[in-house]
Order: sequence, then structure tokens, then C-alpha cells
Amino acid sequence: MKLLVNFSRGKGNAPIIAQAVKDTGVLINVERAMIDSSEGEALIEVPDDKCQLIRKTMTGLGATVRLLEHGITLDTSECVDCGACISICPREVFSFDHEWKLAIAEERCVLCGKCVDACPHKALSLPL
Repeated sequence: MKLLVNFSRGKGNAPIIAQAVKDTGVLINVERAMIDSSEGEALIEVPDDKCQLIRKTMTGLGATVRLLEHGITLDTSECVDCGACISICPREVFSFDHEWKLAIAEERCVLCGKCVDACPHKALSLPL
């Protein structure tokens, strides 16, 4: 299961992800992270059965944690199956199926947004 973790560094430089791993024993896969001197955001993946434990632990450490049930969303009424998203995606989320229609492996998405910017018909969107 994927979780989007946001935290402020105003409360110190505590290693929230490392502390959650230490406290729970649950291994966390960091798929994407953007951290600067004042705040951070990380997209993490955890086992489905440990999702609530990690969410509760990180919330207790001062983070805001949101469960992501979906990755990238495709509006099929706007998509013309041009494939612009295929070449730009760093995680090979997009491909063509046997009928040359766009196929999505949503579980691979790390919400980088490169495909959204590349889509000429604005058929792709990130979860809010």
C-alpha cells in the first residue's frame, strides 16, 4: 500500500521514516522523496497489513500521512493513445496493449507528474 507522508522540519531533524522502521520493525520502501530545509514529502510503500500501524506511528511522530488508493488517473474520453506518456515515464507505468490502446500499471506510479506535463490532451491527472 502506498502512503504519502508530509512533515515539517520545524520540529527538528528527527528521521521520521527511520524512527518508524525502528519502532515497528516494518520495512518501508521509499519510492520518491523531496526534502528541503523546512519540509518534506515522501511517497512510501508498506505491506498492506501494516499500513495502519505505519500511519499511526508516523502521525505520532508529527507527520501528516495520507493513504493513496490510486496512482495516476486516465480520462479515457480525452486520451488519444498517442503514447507521449510512455517515453517520459521513469517507472514504465504506461504501455500499449494488443489493440494499441494505452494500458496503465498504476501500482508502479511514483506520482512524479512527468506524464501529466507530457500529455497533449491533459488526459492524465495525479490524485489530490
